[in-house]
Amino acid sequence: MKKSLWGPPARQRKAGKYRLKDKTEAPLPVMGLRLSVQPPPAPRILDPSPPDGLSELLSRDPVGLQEQLQNGWNARDCSENLVVKDDGLVIWRKPRAQFSDAVRGLRGYSRGLHAWEIHWPSSQRGTHAMVGVATRKALLQTEGYTSLLGDNAESWGWNLSRMELCHRARRRPGEHYPAAWPSKAMDTLPDKVVLVLDMEEGRLGFVVDGEYLGTAFHGLKGQTLYPAVSAVWGQCEVRIRYIGHQKAEPRPLMQLCRRAVHEALGGHRTHEIESLPLPPPLTRYLQFR
Repeated sequence: MKKSLWGPPARQRKAGKYRLKDKTEAPLPVMGLRLSVQPPPAPRILDPSPPDGLSELLSRDPVGLQEQLQNGWNARDCSENLVVKDDGLVIWRKPRAQFSDAVRGLRGYSRGLHAWEIHWPSSQRGTHAMVGVATRKALLQTEGYTSLLGDNAESWGWNLSRMELCHRARRRPGEHYPAAWPSKAMDTLPDKVVLVLDMEEGRLGFVVDGEYLGTAFHGLKGQTLYPAVSAVWGQCEVRIRYIGHQKAEPRPLMQLCRRAVHEALGGHRTHEIESLPLPPPLTRYLQFR
């Protein structure tokens, strides 16, 4: 029996499809068929404005040493390759190859606005220097070099080396953080970054050189989250300093309505705001413009 250039013999065809030897099905090739390529998803629109009360929080005098120690690294909640030093304010990674290691803070939060300064020398970061937050269930050690913080659904991390966000083991295609620097370009992040967790709005962001870089992750309400880092660089040292917290305050009705619209659309459909039957000023407000 001769083979056809356009598929298997007619008697093997069935309803426009043919069966392969492994019992799977494949579409019948059609001459002149033009395949369509789906465009990449539109970028999400996330709030670039800082949380209410952040400026006041960052301008306060540092909290006392006792409160800092209560919000330091947890020596009982870290990878076996990490050593907690300086009464819990510093972690040091052992020089072990082919491992990724993480640590959680002592305290987790489900309410309020909180900020921590993370001091991580740029010369000690390697390819996967992750800073962010994690639940109690997040993995703290794995083999190989990976972005452990953000590798699953229990943690959210920012790769300081590649400036990429990571959650559920997926990098957001074509999206770095921040999308654009507020006032200047920078190839390497400074040694200090500030982790900002707003559990009233359920979002996570970062401050660099006094400038808020915008929302990195949202939809975090209902969780109890701990500050966390994961590292791959041998003998790196990462210091944590709890800046303090701001008590929850009632949000303006306009902000609550905007948040409800974004939650209804979903994270990757916010580009559809343009198509809503709204006056231009309201459209711009929903787009944080």
